[in-house]
Amino acid sequence: MANRNIKIALIGNPNTGKTSVFNQLTGLNQQVGNYPGITVERKQGIARLPDNIKGTIIDLPGTYSLNASSMDENVVIELLLNRNDKDFPDVAVVVTDIENLKRNLLLFTQIKDLEIPTILVINMADRMEKKGISVDIPYLEKEFNTKIALVSSRKGTGIHQLKKLIVDFETLSTEPCLNASSIDPEYFGNLREKFPNQLLYKLWLVITQDVNFGKLERNELNNSSFTKSESELKRLQQKETIKRYQFINKVLRDGLKVDTSKATDFRTRLDTILTHKVFGYLIFFAILMLIFQSIFAWSSIPMDMIDEGFTWLSGYVSENMPPGKLTELIAEGIIPGIGGVVIFIPQIAFLFLFISILEESGYMSRVVFLMDHIMKRFGLSGKSVVPLISGTACAIPAIMATRNIENWRERLITILVTPFTTCSARLPVYTILISLIIPNRMVLGIFNLQGLTLMLLYLIGFGSAIISAILLNKILKVSRKTFFVAEMPSYKIPLGRNVVITVVEKTKAFVFGAGKIILAISIIIWFLGSHSPNEEYNRAEEIITQNPENRNLPEKEIKQKIASFQLEHSYIGIMGKSIEPAIEPLGYDWKIGIAIVSSFAAREVFVGTLATIYTIGNVEDEATIKERMKQEVDPDTGKKIFNFATGISLLLFYAFAMQCMSTLAITRKETNSWKWPMIQLFTMSAFAYVVSLITYQLLK
Repeated sequence: MANRNIKIALIGNPNTGKTSVFNQLTGLNQQVGNYPGITVERKQGIARLPDNIKGTIIDLPGTYSLNASSMDENVVIELLLNRNDKDFPDVAVVVTDIENLKRNLLLFTQIKDLEIPTILVINMADRMEKKGISVDIPYLEKEFNTKIALVSSRKGTGIHQLKKLIVDFETLSTEPCLNASSIDPEYFGNLREKFPNQLLYKLWLVITQDVNFGKLERNELNNSSFTKSESELKRLQQKETIKRYQFINKVLRDGLKVDTSKATDFRTRLDTILTHKVFGYLIFFAILMLIFQSIFAWSSIPMDMIDEGFTWLSGYVSENMPPGKLTELIAEGIIPGIGGVVIFIPQIAFLFLFISILEESGYMSRVVFLMDHIMKRFGLSGKSVVPLISGTACAIPAIMATRNIENWRERLITILVTPFTTCSARLPVYTILISLIIPNRMVLGIFNLQGLTLMLLYLIGFGSAIISAILLNKILKVSRKTFFVAEMPSYKIPLGRNVVITVVEKTKAFVFGAGKIILAISIIIWFLGSHSPNEEYNRAEEIITQNPENRNLPEKEIKQKIASFQLEHSYIGIMGKSIEPAIEPLGYDWKIGIAIVSSFAAREVFVGTLATIYTIGNVEDEATIKERMKQEVDPDTGKKIFNFATGISLLLFYAFAMQCMSTLAITRKETNSWKWPMIQLFTMSAFAYVVSLITYQLLK
């Protein structure tokens, strides 16, 4: 028994605290990926159970019922129907919220009909006393034919009991709670007669849902004796839902008591303020300002330490390892490239910290509700607000979130405009450029000018998405508007454990996801910058030292000139010079051009590429990447490369350009065509080029 691995499916409605229960069971033993063949995110973790038993927990997407309306919900159904799936659970754990128990139990009764050992978790038990709620657990267990764990994922109570119930899952009853087939005995009788070896409720789900079901072919279900029209099936589904709720109401009438005298209208009063048509937006605006001010103010010290640390490490490796190509690769390629990303860990961590706190507290749902009013005015679906807001973390899951939009044209518009929202990958580019060209001074004594600039860039991105949506709405002629329905969860003090896990996991995903690309590109950039097809490259020292203008220069300057000469005549220098005519009107030199081209792999690669380019041949220079960018000058004019005009031009280029091949890939997958990602790529890039060109020419 001790060597056994129990497979557990964690299921529940959105906002029931399912993620909190998952975090309590697994801690940091988690990994995030996609379900095989599709881009729906999956979370999997390992739980240490009693008797040294290991539990593999799959956190399934949130769903209100097994009547799927999205691809995410289909994932839940298809797993629960297919016993041959390698992830088919030994036990299902259904998480419910004590304050919304009636609604949550619909899903529970459906899963019980699949005859899977099922545990009912009633979460947020710490709110029962405050809300005047009491439950009769033995009575509910008897009526629902299951075992119940009353837990508080916030305080960690009841988790041990839940683990014991999971270990003893084989003792759980697999009998359904009610006889759902009584809604149409003749119809279900025909089904049972035709497929005597199949579970009746599974057959019903296959008929009513577009899901896979192991070896059973859908055409086998097209027998006229039990085939119904779509409208008839819908009516039967409604009757099934009514029957289930009648059963749930009957059980809760005796098993759940609520003392209404203890109820409080605090949530209502707070909602009145936070969702107010004027004050709601002002409060949200103030919170955004606080976030962006903090990103600069709090992260500056750790960022400087990381930057200096990687600079020292490059010098240390160069001085203490044997001279040669390997040492140059490590000191001039790998270390600066990785350092160009690691330096931004503090800012990325602070961004995810604030996003996690807003989500955990329940405030983010209010923001979504607020923004819905704006979305509908500009031709977007109310549901479009979810992808646009989640796009501030990453465009890829944001585009995946558009699957909940029923109208295809509204969904397409949302997919096409979402990349305008400023994602976390742009943050490294924004912050280093802002720190170079925007003074670090206070405005009105309370606002940092750099923080205000960062917030303005986020607003420009969001505004661009809105304006693009208006234009696309007119071009695509969207006629039918969908409605947005969102649940307002209770306000909660953010759970520290959940916030920490979210920050660690998201930051780790950002660093390792970008790190793989940056490491590969850093090695390529170093190789291209350290080799050349030209003879001048090998004669660089001779050419520089024999130039009469350089004879009286200090040794350090001579070395820098030699390194600069070699870089310019290397493969990467030749490539950069070839594209320089196209980017020079924007204020960019060939080095910036190479960084822009390489950042198509991932936007944050821009900084890592420049770090590698500026380090090649200059590893003895102890200046940090920021200082090197600040010191970079045009050899012809002697003016700084990263001046105000160039900096603003670059910021706007990255605000509008489609500099992410992963986003193009997900757009291709979601639209099932290369047409739309190509339109996305060329339209956004052309717009970015024109805006940056005009900006530089006006500001220079």
